[in-house]
Amino acid sequence: MSRLITASRFFLWLAILGVSCAMLIAAGFYLHLRPGLPPVHQLLDTRLQTPLRIYTSDDALIAEFGEKRRTPVTIDQIPERQLQAFLAAEDSRFYEHFGVDIIGLTRAAVELASTGEIQSGGSTITMQVAKNYFLTRDRTFARKFNEILLALQIEQELTKQQILQLYLNKIYLGNRAYGLAAAAQVYYGKSVEDLDLAQMAMLAGLPKAPSAFNPLANPERALTRRNWIIGRMLDLGYIQPDDYETAINAPLTAHYNAPKTEVSGDYVAEMARSEMVARYGEAAYNDGFRVTLTVKSENQTAATSALQAGLEAYDRRHGYRGPVDTSDVVPADEDAYREALDNHPKVEELYPVLVISIDEDEQNAKVYSRHLGEGFIPFEAMTWARPYRSVNSVGPEPSKVSDVLSVGDIVYARREPTATEAAPLTEDGESVTDSLAAEPVPVIKPVAMSLSQIPDVQGALVSLDARNGAILALSGGYSFSQTKYNRATQAMRQPGSIFKPFIYLAALEQGMTPATIYNDAPIVQETESMEPGWRPKNAGGEFRGPTRLREALYRSRNLVSIRLLQDLGIGTTIDYLRQLDIPTDHLNRDLSLALGSGSMTPMDMARAFAVVANGGYDVHPYLIQSIEDSEGRLLFEAPPAILCDSDCDQLRESTPTVEVGFPAIRVAERLANARAVYILHSMLKDVIKQGTGTAAQVLERDDLAGKTGTTNEQKDAWFSGFNHELATTTWVGFDQPATLGAREFGSTAALPVWIDYMRVALEDMPAANMEQPPGIVRVRIDPNTGERASPGQENAVFEIFREENQPEERASNGLSGDSEDANLPRNLF
Repeated sequence: MSRLITASRFFLWLAILGVSCAMLIAAGFYLHLRPGLPPVHQLLDTRLQTPLRIYTSDDALIAEFGEKRRTPVTIDQIPERQLQAFLAAEDSRFYEHFGVDIIGLTRAAVELASTGEIQSGGSTITMQVAKNYFLTRDRTFARKFNEILLALQIEQELTKQQILQLYLNKIYLGNRAYGLAAAAQVYYGKSVEDLDLAQMAMLAGLPKAPSAFNPLANPERALTRRNWIIGRMLDLGYIQPDDYETAINAPLTAHYNAPKTEVSGDYVAEMARSEMVARYGEAAYNDGFRVTLTVKSENQTAATSALQAGLEAYDRRHGYRGPVDTSDVVPADEDAYREALDNHPKVEELYPVLVISIDEDEQNAKVYSRHLGEGFIPFEAMTWARPYRSVNSVGPEPSKVSDVLSVGDIVYARREPTATEAAPLTEDGESVTDSLAAEPVPVIKPVAMSLSQIPDVQGALVSLDARNGAILALSGGYSFSQTKYNRATQAMRQPGSIFKPFIYLAALEQGMTPATIYNDAPIVQETESMEPGWRPKNAGGEFRGPTRLREALYRSRNLVSIRLLQDLGIGTTIDYLRQLDIPTDHLNRDLSLALGSGSMTPMDMARAFAVVANGGYDVHPYLIQSIEDSEGRLLFEAPPAILCDSDCDQLRESTPTVEVGFPAIRVAERLANARAVYILHSMLKDVIKQGTGTAAQVLERDDLAGKTGTTNEQKDAWFSGFNHELATTTWVGFDQPATLGAREFGSTAALPVWIDYMRVALEDMPAANMEQPPGIVRVRIDPNTGERASPGQENAVFEIFREENQPEERASNGLSGDSEDANLPRNLF
């Protein structure tokens, strides 16, 4: 008996010694590690890595940038059942323990002792918060001890609800989704509150191993994990048996959902991203900035559609260039079809398709698309496809399908919507599934399509608020996915005749009038700076003789413009262009300047016309309206533009700054005489009423003015048009300058794009005409001489003048407008 007591005492003291040693070791670790532990209160101030999001002025999402997709939510926004699903999966005793689950840790210790490795970890949700926010993912004992210490601190300083909120916003759930809200969107395209029980359990199964239990990568393992969690929820009393049966039998409904952008505006999104990185560096991608642009969603959608439609229309006019590729067709082998299409991406709304058969009656071509499955292209959807021969000629119109397509051809086609279809498609062309239904919503097959092709030609559209320079819409090419090159801001192109209004404005400022007569006749210049025997001519080659400046502008007469520049002086004109803040570095210093030689970007041109549109005030394009941080605090707001006629420097100096380099207002000083600009408005309205821009009359507005532009050999086609509030420029051409074709001009290639866009942009906008400034008079003139008309002259027309430049009164001498032109000015010679 004494031996038993002695042995018991020995083992008791041994146990006490072991516990004491363990406590001493633990205390030693605590004293060693405690000074290096971060303060827990930092958790409440932690900035989660949240992507940069860019919105239109009317709050439509354009783009999202950042490695991690995250949308922080509060605990109140998360349904109770979703919380219970995570507790069942990760930490069912969460509300009972003090941050550390002794049972879980004991299990982990046994695994370490028996295998030499920590396998399950035994981490509580609180410990995972400590690890995710403060620690590395190294599976070491030291890191685990730090995790335990931090968990104990967190539980002392934060509530359980705060801990859960931190956890559910931080955890990685696969497919670049960080946090519960992002995962709900990625896997189901839903907000957190809209998930059903099966979907909640699926998301709750992801933290343990986001790759292994991912429903997209490993659906079978994900289903097993989901059903286990549903069973745990039943065992824990979180759900009823009926709920269990419904959820356990629900099909997998997860599919990848790309960020849902609401507006097609990749070019403006990239411009905004670049500016944000310039301001904030790499933090732009992670700090959750919300950027609101000046772009209107309706305008931007219209700009993208109008430019794409215009480029496709040009492309069709010049014929079908044939298939983009060919492949051997193995009948009924869908895998082979998909493989043949692998190297051909979808471009905007154009799908790559493989021709797999042609009907015997040659009325349809059967095609396969990896996005849409089987479809068909009817013959009537390819009658446009006359074979391309050169930029100026096409072959005969096809009479049957085989004139255009052959089995094995890979071509691009546009999906034609039909009234019989039962379901919409996602952005990638996949059928949308109803996540609450047992089966996907079907799409009626085969899908009707129309033959198309990706245009070789490119273009740009820039639309500005003329009053302040805000960019209302911008498109820099047919497809951003093809090339990131933004032609609206980067393409230096020859402006051609679209440049003439600025030469005319210089002339009006110097006292010339719309009635000033110039001779539209041949001219030959021999100068060192110009090619020998330079013989400029008008489009069409004809000459009209004595011509008023108004008529010369709306008919875009080249010879008049050259003579006008010759009288103004090249140096004087360049100085005036600088006064208008038009870039002159790439403009020619010779008479070809009158014809728009040199180069400018579409943005430069749009801004220059905005100055004309607003009455002569200096404005500069800007894109970002405001920037907010992740908490919704306003960091920057674009200052309003104040139009200034005098004492602008004093106004500018008295303006306080709200951010370094950003004043509280932007002073837009006058650059051009208001009366000269008003007269130019009138002259450019005639471009639409009776000149090269008459197609714009389809908009049925009386406040529109503009100018077409076509360069030598039709390499660039332009149209800039405006009213007093809105200025829009369109350009069409090839990236590597080449002729658009002998029958392509600004009026045929660029103006239709402008019309399609402005039809939307001007909808519901009241007429916006420039108010007539003081000192303008309206006088009847002789259209042949530009002088004041004789009393009773039948062919007299009204013209507007600056008061001091109006024609002098003349005595009636019985001469009519058909009299000898004895008093015609020297400009004719």
